[in-house]
Amino acid sequence: MARIIVVTSGKGGVGKTTTSASISTGLAQRGYKTAVIDFDVGLRNLDLIMNCERRVVYDFVNVIQGEATLNQALIRDKRVDNLFILPASQTRDKEALTAEGVQKVLDEMSETFDYLVCDSPAGIEHGALMALYHADEAIVVTNPEVSSVRDSDRILGILQSKSRRAEQGMDPVKEHLLLTRYNSERVERGEMLSLEDVNDILSISLLGVIPESQAVLNASNQGSPVILEDESEAGGAYADAVARLLGEERPLRFLDGQKKGFLKRMFGG
Repeated sequence: MARIIVVTSGKGGVGKTTTSASISTGLAQRGYKTAVIDFDVGLRNLDLIMNCERRVVYDFVNVIQGEATLNQALIRDKRVDNLFILPASQTRDKEALTAEGVQKVLDEMSETFDYLVCDSPAGIEHGALMALYHADEAIVVTNPEVSSVRDSDRILGILQSKSRRAEQGMDPVKEHLLLTRYNSERVERGEMLSLEDVNDILSISLLGVIPESQAVLNASNQGSPVILEDESEAGGAYADAVARLLGEERPLRFLDGQKKGFLKRMFGG
């Protein structure tokens, strides 16, 4: 049975799709058969980052509606063995992802994959709730800004109350925090929350800290997950995050210059 990892956030624009692409690529690099699934109906960002937009013939909704088989819709990645992409539909009908349909597709995929990485829309729209319901693990992506962190807290509440695991009385969803666009100099100046501030608010295990980096934008523009840029700080940070996801101990890097953050300056300590 596949392990279902949902990449989610409280607000948009924090790096969820970048994270989904890099985490799934990293798992596949480790030899795990992995599929990354785009739950963001109406937008097609994932297949752009994975550089497979011209190869999309059928999509997630086509499979749910019986217009294509899973094998017809899955796109094999050209760079990494064991990695497959199930793209989102460009339909404007957000309700096209039905609970029964999503369950059936995930059950079928679970028979042949080790990991299913679900790229969820932000917040609590329909596609996000569909993805969150099935999570075994959740990677909550946030920027070091108060609004982003507060919105992420709401997602944690949904995971703890509305997921399949909560509904069926199973072990709770394993929650991980991924902090993106971290800039130690801005933390020093009190313009961003520090890692300690974010931990104080969310109180979930830290999967990784991704530094603010031009490499992320460059990789996206080139249609390449940034984890493949292994000489960049962001690529290295994502590789560390994948290692921690698999239970390895890795020291946190790229936090140089961290001093008291915004909350500490406001409230002392």
